[in-house]
Amino acid sequence: MRRLLQSLLLKLTGLGLLRITLFSDTYLRYVKPGLRPVLIASGVVLLLLGVVAAFSRTGNGGHAHDDHGGDGGDGGDDGHEAHEAHAHEGHGGHDGHDHSGTPKIAWLLVLPALSLLLFAPPALGAYTAARSGVQPVAVQKKGFEPLPATSPLPLTLTDFTKRVQQDRSRAIQGRTVRLTGFVTPDATGDGWYLTRIIFSCCAADSQTVKIHVYGSGSAEPPAANTWLAVTGTWHRAGTLGTTSAPAALDARLTTPIAQPINAFTDDLPITPG
Repeated sequence: MRRLLQSLLLKLTGLGLLRITLFSDTYLRYVKPGLRPVLIASGVVLLLLGVVAAFSRTGNGGHAHDDHGGDGGDGGDDGHEAHEAHAHEGHGGHDGHDHSGTPKIAWLLVLPALSLLLFAPPALGAYTAARSGVQPVAVQKKGFEPLPATSPLPLTLTDFTKRVQQDRSRAIQGRTVRLTGFVTPDATGDGWYLTRIIFSCCAADSQTVKIHVYGSGSAEPPAANTWLAVTGTWHRAGTLGTTSAPAALDARLTTPIAQPINAFTDDLPITPG
């Protein structure tokens, strides 16, 4: 039974990994795109190990036993007694067979393995973002390039934050920008957050960047986890170009968008298809 469980877990996990990497882009919910080949290789290895485990020999039935009755007399008795002593020593006083079985609770391990095959766990979203601290953006060591004249100006949340808090030229002042991300509610009820979750490697090391948004063109804030393109201008507070200035936006227009393929980066969005 123990070998059956091991084989089942290996095969289910392997098939699940292959399903989310070969036949969909679901794996992007959990890891960066560059890890796809590693996941495929892992799925193949686990599947092969599961097949090998299912067909491998079990127990001691294939081992030959010594002939303890060869010469008869005392020699045969001594051999028989030695065999019994070895059996008792090796199996804790039992009859030479392993009667231990797989604990029933171990079968619960099948559930997470099966989930990869039948349904994928949800991606990180507003629930995670609301409970994680905002990672400070890196300091722009080189000078800022002049902003193009495009209006609205598409920016990532990180670039917008850097322009607001580090650009001494205040080039962002008065500019209409277009930011994209998903909605995270503000617990205080004063606006909401436009959010991106960024994977350095996988979901376990994710970081969060947020822009506080004031106004949305409606009385009620957008629903959590809704992906939006938000057009607006910097929300005036503090001193622009210093850390006293908040990374915040006065929204003029919010447009629902499909979740981009590169949802767990802070790049300009790549839309499906």
